[in-house]
Amino acid sequence: MKWPALRTGVRWKISIAIAAVGALIAVALSLVVHNAARVSMIENAREVQLERLLGAQRFYEATSMQKGGPKFGAQLNDPTLPPSLRDEVRANRRATHVEQGADGVPEVWAALPLANGDVLSLHTRFADRSATIMDDLDRALIIGSVSVVFGGCALGVLIGGRLSRRLRKAAAAAGLVAQGQTDVRVGDAVGGVVRDETDELARAVDALTDALNERIEAERRVTADIAHELRTPVTGLLTAAELLPPGRPTELVRDRAQAMRTLVEDVLEVARLDSASERAELQMLPLGEFVSRRIGLLNPEVTVRVVHESWVSTDPRRLERILGNLLGNAAKHGSAPVEVTVEGRVVRVRDHGPGFPEELLRDGPSRFRTGSADRAGHGHGLGLTIAAGQARVLGARLTFRNAAPSGAAEGTGGAIAVLWLPEHAPTVTGSFPVLRTAEQSPASH
Repeated sequence: MKWPALRTGVRWKISIAIAAVGALIAVALSLVVHNAARVSMIENAREVQLERLLGAQRFYEATSMQKGGPKFGAQLNDPTLPPSLRDEVRANRRATHVEQGADGVPEVWAALPLANGDVLSLHTRFADRSATIMDDLDRALIIGSVSVVFGGCALGVLIGGRLSRRLRKAAAAAGLVAQGQTDVRVGDAVGGVVRDETDELARAVDALTDALNERIEAERRVTADIAHELRTPVTGLLTAAELLPPGRPTELVRDRAQAMRTLVEDVLEVARLDSASERAELQMLPLGEFVSRRIGLLNPEVTVRVVHESWVSTDPRRLERILGNLLGNAAKHGSAPVEVTVEGRVVRVRDHGPGFPEELLRDGPSRFRTGSADRAGHGHGLGLTIAAGQARVLGARLTFRNAAPSGAAEGTGGAIAVLWLPEHAPTVTGSFPVLRTAEQSPASH
């Protein structure tokens, strides 16, 4: 059986822990103090009762012949004397006895043997003043215990709040690092004078970030160097293929050489995008007109619909590259018809194929992964990776979702790629483009 997860903050966990420990200590101390005070007062009452009985004995022995009986409330041979006390007296010992009365108030007995064999006893209730003192003590203990619990809660909130703030700062900084801001340092974000485990966590995350950055940079350099070294022989191979005599073998050699050259260029472009050194050359242009004209050249069969024209400041070369890669992905993995919609600063590219694979929707585009079991003729997963990288250079977002509703049969909806250029312009309705839940999540989610 899997228990549901309960999400609580560190602040409240620490507060509850301190309050619980304080409550346990307060209750334990209250019980100890209450019992000690009660035992002390009862023992004092025993001694007082015995002293009174001794006084009554002396008075009785001195005046009994003249006065006719004991005084000061003492009784001779009391039939209600408790059996345990009677046994002590029979053993010729003075003794006291305390028992709980019917109303809950203790009753104090004292008895002693006389020389003539009689038993002299004294029986009184626990003093009302002593009971009042116990009630006042219990009330003070309850108030003190409640104060300790609330004080512990306040202390826990203060201590936990500071620790929680440091952890939240560390989590926020780590999130920025995960988004690609490798210059962010978790240790600097945490700050503070007092050093604790949070600083150790921050140093570990920073060390991990540095190690990953070094590894990624090394892989990027190796990839770029290999692709750069391959460019010259691949170009020579393509040139040599042009000199071959016409025929089917020649066409195959030219096709494979061209595919290799395209792959080398794509790998070099990915390496440049990974280096974060690319800069956009911005121009003002009408987005709807630009998309219609470029797509008309790239693939005249694609339907373009401009819902609302908007002027944008962007890099036309990179924007064309994004559109070309999205259309190429739709042609390879989707089905006709392919539709492009421009609304303000939002460009949607939709096909009617089986949709994007779950891995891409969950993790975003990844190089050399297409989601297809058959790799022949289906690319190397670089098209969407390059499109997402070029979108980041433009300051835009590229998101992916499937048009098919949840639970629908595969192939009934198609894939939708949405390019969000910065600063969305109003739509024809005067509002901003409606953001569906799937479109609001970045592709890296």
